[in-house]
Amino acid sequence: MKKKMLIVVTNYSGVGVEGAKIVDTGVYLEEFAVPFLIFEKSDVDMTTASLKGGLSPVDEGSMSCSNPDEWDKCIKILRNTKNLYDINLDEFDGIYFPGGHGPLFDIAQNKKIKETVEYFYSKGKLISAICHGVCALLGAKDEFGDFILKGRNITSFTNEEERIIKLNDIVPLSIEDEAKKEGANYIAQKAWSEHVEVSRNIITGQNQNSATLTAEKILEYFNYGS
Repeated sequence: MKKKMLIVVTNYSGVGVEGAKIVDTGVYLEEFAVPFLIFEKSDVDMTTASLKGGLSPVDEGSMSCSNPDEWDKCIKILRNTKNLYDINLDEFDGIYFPGGHGPLFDIAQNKKIKETVEYFYSKGKLISAICHGVCALLGAKDEFGDFILKGRNITSFTNEEERIIKLNDIVPLSIEDEAKKEGANYIAQKAWSEHVEVSRNIITGQNQNSATLTAEKILEYFNYGS
C-alpha cells in the first residue's frame, strides 16, 4: 500500500521583520528537495504544508548555480504549500520537518506544531526531521506527560556547527541544549558529517549532508528499503 507523508515547512524568511537578526532564511532547499525526490521515486504520496500555507521561502544560503535542475520542481512546490490547519492528519503515515533557520522562528514552540507531533506520536506513526527542523519535536509530550524525546537517540544541527557559521549567539534557541534538557540522548558527530539517528519511530538527521541518508532511513521504516 502506498505510504503518505506530510512534509511541514517554514513560512519564515526574516525579510520585513523588524529587528530580525537572521534574514533571507527559510527552508534549506537540499533538506526538502533531496528527500522529496527520493520519496517520489519510491512512490510515496506527499503533501507539503506550512502554518500559513502559501510561500515557504528558500534559504538564500542553499541556492547556488550548482543546484540540480530537478530541484526547480521542488521550489515551485514550496511557493504554494497547503495550510497545516486544513490538513486531515489521519490520512498520513508519517511526518517530516526539513530544516533551515526559518523553523526556529515559526515552527519551534508553536502550539499547532506541538499538537501535530503529539498526534503522530500517540498513533505510533513516523516522526522525522533534519537539521533545524528537529526543533519541531521540542516540547511535545506523550500521554503520560513525558517529553517524547526522553531517552531517545536524536541529533540535529549541532552547537558546534552553529558556532562555525557564527550564528550561535543569534539563534533564538539551541536544539542541542533543549533536547538534552528534555532527556534526549543527544548524539553529535563531527561538523558536517553525514549522520542520522533512528530511535524506533523517531528519525533525525544532523545537517544538509544527511539529507539522502535521512530519506533512506525513512524509506526503510516504511519497508521500502533494501
